[in-house]
Amino acid sequence: MALNCGIIGLSSTGKTTIFNCISNTKAEIGFASKSNIGMCEVVDDRLKKIDSISHSKRIVPATVEIVDLPGLSKGGQGVGNKLLAEVQTMDALIHVLRCFDDPNIPHSEGSIDPVRDMELVDLELQVRDLDLVTRKLERTQKMLKNGEKDFKKAFDVLSVYKETLENFGNARDAKVAEEDKKYVQDIQLLTAKPMIYVCNVDDTSATTGNKYSDAVKAALKEGQEMLVIAGKLEAEIAELDADDRVLFMEDAGLTEPGVNKLVRTAYHTLNLQSFFTTGPDETRAWTIHVGDTAPIAAGAIHSDLQRGFIRAEVMSTEDFLKYGSEAAVKEAGKFRVEGKTYVVQDGDILNIRFNV
Repeated sequence: MALNCGIIGLSSTGKTTIFNCISNTKAEIGFASKSNIGMCEVVDDRLKKIDSISHSKRIVPATVEIVDLPGLSKGGQGVGNKLLAEVQTMDALIHVLRCFDDPNIPHSEGSIDPVRDMELVDLELQVRDLDLVTRKLERTQKMLKNGEKDFKKAFDVLSVYKETLENFGNARDAKVAEEDKKYVQDIQLLTAKPMIYVCNVDDTSATTGNKYSDAVKAALKEGQEMLVIAGKLEAEIAELDADDRVLFMEDAGLTEPGVNKLVRTAYHTLNLQSFFTTGPDETRAWTIHVGDTAPIAAGAIHSDLQRGFIRAEVMSTEDFLKYGSEAAVKEAGKFRVEGKTYVVQDGDILNIRFNV
């Protein structure tokens, strides 16, 4: 499933450092004029537990595409302004905020103030969105003048978005009914996209945060996602082998790399979930949207499975681990056969029956 998260922020915030920690691609640190693209694995402990029973030849985790976009700039100067169109193509955004002091890395605004930086980037995105909404509103108004009354609802909804953006609000906060958001889908509003804020802190603040991340937390609205990650420390963790990594994290007071939490948060922010297939050859996590039916899940494996879908044989991961085998799950009456209308649940283990 081709879904992606774009990493945005001002220059010198540590965007690329965090990208390098989570991606299979390693990008050069410093000023960039083009995006870095990589894939990151979604760490899911259930895979290894399933494989402890299946003993597969290989384990394949779910993945999400991560795009490290060049730094945005105040007033849309330089490459940042050119990249706003690329930001539009992202499914969700990760906004990295600089929450550390380092005299050797100058800040583009002359001081460390992540709340100000957050507002600066929001403003750049809002200006772009206001232009998009205004232009569509003008087109819609012309249709109304031509007697196309069906466009009245679209005009009213677009007017709400315009007013919100003119008052320095984000499109995601516009007072618009869920079913009416369809009127702006085609213009891909930047500030309507799900946003995860990452406070990039110094090593000593990895577990507690600091005054900068506290200020960001206080400024965010209820329900907005925020994570505290020590980018420099995470980069050191990423370079270690598995055994040394555990010891290093224990010394730092971490139970797992912070970037693992970031990837999982990004996965769920995109409204994604995993189902599993398992057997002698492979235990694998497959990505679908929450609410997808069994035929759509079959299509995630292969288009032929969706086209010739007959039924799905289903058991939950919990039951498989509890009873220790598919046969034992069946004996316990926890094994189900589901049809085309079945909505797949996170953690389902599926076997698809099909005929093409």
